[in-house]
Amino acid sequence: MANTVNPPRGMRDFLPADKARREHALGVIRAGYAAQGFDEIETPVMEDASRLHSGLGGDNEKLAFGILRRGLSADAVAELAAVGDLEGLTDLGLRFDLTVPLARFYASHRAALPNVFKSIQIAPVWRAERPQKGRYRQFVQCDIDIIGEPGAIAEIELITATIATLDALGLTGCAIRINHRAILRSLIASWGVAEADYERAMITIDKEDKIGVEGVVAELVDLGLVDDSASQTVAESLSGLPDDGWNLDRGVVPPPAWLDTDAYRQLHEIRDAVAAVAPGTPLVFSHNLVRGMGYYTGAIFEIQHPELGYSLGGGGRYDGMIGRFLGTDVPAVGFSLGFERIVDLITVPEDRQTDGIVLVYDRDVEPATLLRIKTQLVGSGARVRLERRVKNLKPLLERLADAGYTRFAPVMSDTRQVSDLQFRDLA
Repeated sequence: MANTVNPPRGMRDFLPADKARREHALGVIRAGYAAQGFDEIETPVMEDASRLHSGLGGDNEKLAFGILRRGLSADAVAELAAVGDLEGLTDLGLRFDLTVPLARFYASHRAALPNVFKSIQIAPVWRAERPQKGRYRQFVQCDIDIIGEPGAIAEIELITATIATLDALGLTGCAIRINHRAILRSLIASWGVAEADYERAMITIDKEDKIGVEGVVAELVDLGLVDDSASQTVAESLSGLPDDGWNLDRGVVPPPAWLDTDAYRQLHEIRDAVAAVAPGTPLVFSHNLVRGMGYYTGAIFEIQHPELGYSLGGGGRYDGMIGRFLGTDVPAVGFSLGFERIVDLITVPEDRQTDGIVLVYDRDVEPATLLRIKTQLVGSGARVRLERRVKNLKPLLERLADAGYTRFAPVMSDTRQVSDLQFRDLA
């Protein structure tokens, strides 16, 4: 029996039609973000292991692929592995996201960049995930970030640029869920949770949509983050929120005592500005939106599709990250599209497909004639493929139609120029 030859687990090959759809989506995303005033950069696929494991990447740091130090002998590798000395084994790692490399990039090139830097990064990242449907070990991220702007204008610009790009991709009907880390922290503090346990409590709150308020309360108690005596308070503060979370401080209901009103007003500012620019896309205040990364410090947001149970992207403000590399804090906020999820939802519009022509030639056609005709067609804007005539053309033409070609024409020994061709549809 022949061995099955597949790519490594969690990684994929892409057939021509799949690759064409991906490149179309990437082209739309790049053009959309560039039109909004963002500039594309590129960073190495590897970063120093110490930066990738600096505590900025949350749980994703545990999924980083490490690269063995050069020059280590087999005995040295075995000895270091036996004592669990990962720092001794590796000095580099594959990036697990694009935000940590961007922070390092900005710290490296700050003098050459404008005071407010708006970047695009579109590139593959790697995580040692357990492969399953929708989870891969190599995947593409599409990020836009604004560094150096402390005001809410940065969040507003990122959200509106992302909405415009989703519209250009044909993904309509999406909503943006939004929350603020300061609101989450004030909510958790009202339950008596120790500050050191805030991040763990947030992970539990993030499950509310799946396990409900009672499930959140039970898990917080099981983890020892809140006492049984506080469980009623937790349940009331989560379930007592109105359906329209935007009314918490507008006199419709009394504002909760735990609400961070400054952060809440900032979310209103973002919502009102986005509504003025993109009135068809609602911003939904979600008290249980957490976003997993530990580096978020302010507003956080996520794309919600009406027919899907998972997000199509998200981001937020991470003012403390660049200071780890630069020694001085720099405000920063970013938005990342879930490219692998988005690309499965789109189709390439017919009016954006290049005219694809297949020239089926006989064996006795002169190569110079064949290439001259092909060159003329390519010069007119067509995509042209040469195929030698075979006995049964049907399977060949069906495969080429699936690859996006739309017409074919026989080229015979007496064909001399494009006007001699007789085109037929491949449909």
